[in-house]
Amino acid sequence: MKIPIYQIDAFTQKLFGGNPAAICHLPHWLDDKNLLNIAIENNLAETGYFVKKDDIYEIRWFMPYAEIDLCGHATLAAAYVIFNYVDASASEVIFSSKSGILKAKKEKNNTITLDFPSRLPKPIEIPKEVYKAFTSKPIEAYAGRDLIITVDSEEDIINEEPTLEILKGLPYLCTVITAKGNDSDFVSRVFDANPDIPLEDPVTGSAHAALVPLWAEKLGKTKLIAKQLSKRGGELDCRLEKDRVFLSGYAVPYLTGEIEI
Repeated sequence: MKIPIYQIDAFTQKLFGGNPAAICHLPHWLDDKNLLNIAIENNLAETGYFVKKDDIYEIRWFMPYAEIDLCGHATLAAAYVIFNYVDASASEVIFSSKSGILKAKKEKNNTITLDFPSRLPKPIEIPKEVYKAFTSKPIEAYAGRDLIITVDSEEDIINEEPTLEILKGLPYLCTVITAKGNDSDFVSRVFDANPDIPLEDPVTGSAHAALVPLWAEKLGKTKLIAKQLSKRGGELDCRLEKDRVFLSGYAVPYLTGEIEI
């Protein structure tokens, strides 16, 4: 069986920037073991799969060790694939996912806008592991799917060199550090301590489903510019409307081909 595969750099205008995702266009769903094995073979943070069903696309996302319920950059990448390789006449794509209905719209400036559920995190006591894992002084902690830690400044975000192994065992998918930005509304970095080799995620759309309502509340505004300050880096135009978060960004193709299973 031959399956079309694409590797797309999301939330960037330049090749080798943003966050890379592998996207597979399936004629029908494979079993979960095969979906996970393909993700392991791709060896990227996320592999996205979509199957067309009537007028919508079912979408799922796999890390190399587990399926996840939401992935922003792989959704942006999947929308890019559909707009450019599957249905060039489409201006909007509707995805059905484990997190509900997600929409992607092709804009006139060649960005793609994602429509995600808002996930305002709840304030919690700062976990003791955070004090040991991070060099920056934590100010506040919030929890949802991810653990979010606020720090004092953008410089703290840039200079942070965490010891991620200390965060293993915490009941969160990722740990996010964030601060008010110098030339953006807020900045962040996102770390995943769960794999065998802990890593930093370059640009994390799903984390912004929580960061946007949090910073909208802090700053008293609903339109925000966000930067993720990883080595590859990325920028997101963000908007909060009631219980939805809108994230806009560019995407760049890196690879097209086929896999055989």
